[in-house]
Amino acid sequence: MTIPTEPIGSIPRPRELIEALANGSHMDPKLDPLYEIAIRDTVERFEATGSPVITDGEQRKYHNFWTYCVEGASNMAPGGFTIPFEGHSRRMPQLVSGPFKYRVYADRYLDTAQRYAQVPVKQAVISPSALSLLYPATEIPGYSREEFIDDLLSEHETEIRRCLDKSAHKVQIDFTEGRLAIKLDPTGKLLNSFIDLNNLALSRFTSAELMRIGVHTCPGSDRDSTHSADVDYAELLPSLFQLKAGNFYIALAGEQDYVRVLKIIRAHMKPDQRIFIGVIAPINPRVESPEEVRDRILEAAKYIPLEQLGTTDDCGFAPFCDDTSTSRDTAFAKIEARVHGTALASRVLADK
Repeated sequence: MTIPTEPIGSIPRPRELIEALANGSHMDPKLDPLYEIAIRDTVERFEATGSPVITDGEQRKYHNFWTYCVEGASNMAPGGFTIPFEGHSRRMPQLVSGPFKYRVYADRYLDTAQRYAQVPVKQAVISPSALSLLYPATEIPGYSREEFIDDLLSEHETEIRRCLDKSAHKVQIDFTEGRLAIKLDPTGKLLNSFIDLNNLALSRFTSAELMRIGVHTCPGSDRDSTHSADVDYAELLPSLFQLKAGNFYIALAGEQDYVRVLKIIRAHMKPDQRIFIGVIAPINPRVESPEEVRDRILEAAKYIPLEQLGTTDDCGFAPFCDDTSTSRDTAFAKIEARVHGTALASRVLADK
């Protein structure tokens, strides 16, 4: 048996690209050669790890994984939702007028990666629930929240379909705000509203399409810190598995009590869901050994049926483009450890 293994998404950008972005517009055509070099190098190094599935490393997602689709829109302004990381924060823009439309769909990134890739490419997209936080607390005159949600769901569906139509291996919906929702609202009402909204989007897809769609959850990853690692997974996972997606990518390597979380997963996962467990901690500078990864997988196999088990990284290695806390070399070394460790575990489990 071969256990499937997939990355989450982002890889640290080359320093030349980071510096160029800091000194000019991300839409400047003069940056196109730097983007192209970064994507080509990312694909080549990804494939060199032996990874059977790769991404473009989100090299062109400016400025981050959350608002890439609306960056530079004329109806966005500063001063939106704040993501409270340990020791720093990230501030999102906010919508000031309607209608809500994407400026960029993620299939644009898929196009470029597939031009260079020799293996399947997956594509990460942002969740409707994350983008719902762009709408301010007070209603926008002439553009109700209900109209905004209708437009948001339509744009999200369009983005996923464009990626599926271009043969993305999987479309991964980033749902980092799920665990954060418990921290912001311990009653669970905010989380439940996020689950309901995301299920409205997922209900637009067939069962066959849902098997190519996944949801990623983590406690955040930026400058070697998190935004919600102190939130008990027991408060999130029962609701998470109510989502209609066929695949779940769950950060686990950074958890203090790995086995306890595996038991919660076993109690709430459904028979038609594949669980990709995180076996690599991107914010830990130490590179895991393949044997360490193997042992994490063998432990997980005690709780998750083999036919439903997969492996992944806890999070992307640089979800925000200016994050230099992890080097490209370290990111690819960790990915290689995941790939080799998964192969080791597959061989052990096949012999049982």
